[in-house]
Amino acid sequence: MENKSMSYNLDQKMEKTARGRRLFVAALVLGCAFGTVTNAAAQRITPPTTPAVITPPAGNSAFLLGHAVGTQGYVCLPKGTGASWTVKNARPEATLFQSFFGQDFQIITHFLSPDVNPNDAALNPLPFGSATWQSSFDSSKVWAQVLHSNSIAAGSDPSCPNAGSIACLLLQSIGTQQGPAGGKIMFKTTFVQRLNTNGGSAPDDADGCGYATNVGNQRLVPYTADYYFFRKDE
Repeated sequence: MENKSMSYNLDQKMEKTARGRRLFVAALVLGCAFGTVTNAAAQRITPPTTPAVITPPAGNSAFLLGHAVGTQGYVCLPKGTGASWTVKNARPEATLFQSFFGQDFQIITHFLSPDVNPNDAALNPLPFGSATWQSSFDSSKVWAQVLHSNSIAAGSDPSCPNAGSIACLLLQSIGTQQGPAGGKIMFKTTFVQRLNTNGGSAPDDADGCGYATNVGNQRLVPYTADYYFFRKDE
């Protein structure tokens, strides 16, 4: 009986030790991830060469890269005597990741929200919501928008190789905001590039949106992309 008790206690101690080691490793990896993101200015992010129409102006350098997994929302709206799938601006949604030691960690969330701190590039009046990227570490934000038809079709350039996918874009910052505790990871963002898109294109109208009676139908189409974040050189 005593041997069984000792064996049980030993097993418990070993399990606690293993759990402690796993927690330590997880904390270490998260610390490295946070350090990498918060010291992004010191990192050398090199985006692929892109056509001029989706390349940020000289004097801006990439400081952060996130690999996005999300969905593109579409709603069936009237078109002529019938209907057609239209991008639903109210619901861009994606999670951006970076890989550390072979593990993917969330660094940014992408969604739509009101621009509460617009800059001089923002439209006037502002739309009810704008594309938003928020740091998962310090909650700082950037709002950005395609302002001058800065897009290329997927499949038209090596930086955007997957024909039939959603377009690759250059978005300009129209506002930024520090995090609640003063975090500034996204605060100085000037431009956002969406490259290497895969998926996300509108369904065929025949797929639930061919007739006026289909108006109001919705679809969420999965996509992936690489997002590069730029800020002014210092």
